[in-house]
Amino acid sequence: MNNTTLIKKNYLRIKYQKLIVVSILIGFLSAFLGISLKKTTAYYEEIFFNQASSNPIFFIIFPVFGFSVIYFLREYLFRKKENKGIKEVFESTKSKSNNLPNYKIPSHFINGLLTVAFGGSTGIEVSTVVASATIGAVAQRKQNVFKQYKTELICAGIAAGITALFSSPIAGILFALEVISKKATKTFLITNLIAVTTAFGLVFLLNEKPLFDITITTWHLRAIPYFILLGILAGMNSVYLTRCVLFFNAQFSKIKSHYYKILLGSLFLSICLFLFPQLYGEGYHAIKTIFANSHQNTISFSLALTFIAIVLLKPIVTSLTLASGGDGGVFAPSLFIGAFLGLLVASISNTYLSADIIPLNFMVIGMAAVLSASINAPFTSIFLVCGLTNNYTLFIPIMAVCFISKHTAQLIYPFTVYTYSSSLSK
Repeated sequence: MNNTTLIKKNYLRIKYQKLIVVSILIGFLSAFLGISLKKTTAYYEEIFFNQASSNPIFFIIFPVFGFSVIYFLREYLFRKKENKGIKEVFESTKSKSNNLPNYKIPSHFINGLLTVAFGGSTGIEVSTVVASATIGAVAQRKQNVFKQYKTELICAGIAAGITALFSSPIAGILFALEVISKKATKTFLITNLIAVTTAFGLVFLLNEKPLFDITITTWHLRAIPYFILLGILAGMNSVYLTRCVLFFNAQFSKIKSHYYKILLGSLFLSICLFLFPQLYGEGYHAIKTIFANSHQNTISFSLALTFIAIVLLKPIVTSLTLASGGDGGVFAPSLFIGAFLGLLVASISNTYLSADIIPLNFMVIGMAAVLSASINAPFTSIFLVCGLTNNYTLFIPIMAVCFISKHTAQLIYPFTVYTYSSSLSK
């Protein structure tokens, strides 16, 4: 073995040793950030939601106050830069010169927390994704040896953050692969596997429980036609969500005054929260409530109208939240819409068609189906929802319905919020 070969082998060995160490650090820090944001947001969201439930005037005050604080923080602390969600990650991975600045970590953490806690109808998932991506980007910039692994280390942060939020390392890796990287290199697999293993280790040590504590025991072949119907409706609803987000972003971009955006968005959001408190924040409290009452197989006409109104209004209030300056994305809204849509389909089918299907199953499958179509990532959605419930009984119908919803959405409208935004940035 000549000296050149020996030097090259030593260099590769040192490089991979450093990648392993930095992947562990990225995994731990991203998971710690994700868990901290999840717990802090859940704590304050519950307090403020209970206050607003007792005194509905707070449904009007909280959104205006929360969006105003976010605006002033952006103006005086975060360099007057708006958070653009996952579009920021796409821009960074597609350009060697475009980096995620360090302040994006506290910016998305604080703004995501304030948005959801004060009633903004979105979730902390995208805030966590961008903040954890920034952790990976910061680590990549620290040493020249990591210069060529920008996308891999950013994806490692994202995969760890998703793992922490949903207790699913498979969903973490799949999201990084399906949505961000689009390709699995050797380095991608090494860094992301180490990062999600570290993240899941932290989740295990902290004894993090699944978000939804439910029991699913079986599913029936007679439900297949209704699964297909749910998949088609989920795809249609995901397109409706995407078009709402794009429409309101375009309309609000014409308003020059940021504070007019806040007032206009907050006003409509407040009215909707006053009428339908289920729309408050990420909506997981409302999902847990309907999970608890899912044993009721029939539905009244008035309750069906209420569910339809909630499913139709959620994309609008989510879009207004984002257009008004709130931090977040379509993750939590997709899960929310899917749960209510699944319950609606099952309950109406049981009441008027004597279908004898299990509403709980349709809620879980609906969550995965709408998310699959909204982010164009069926495999991520399958494992993410299974992780949320810590149950794989519905794996086969979830997989089938996720692909039906995804292809239905693509037939109607070829873009998602992510792909449309990234195409604009080219």
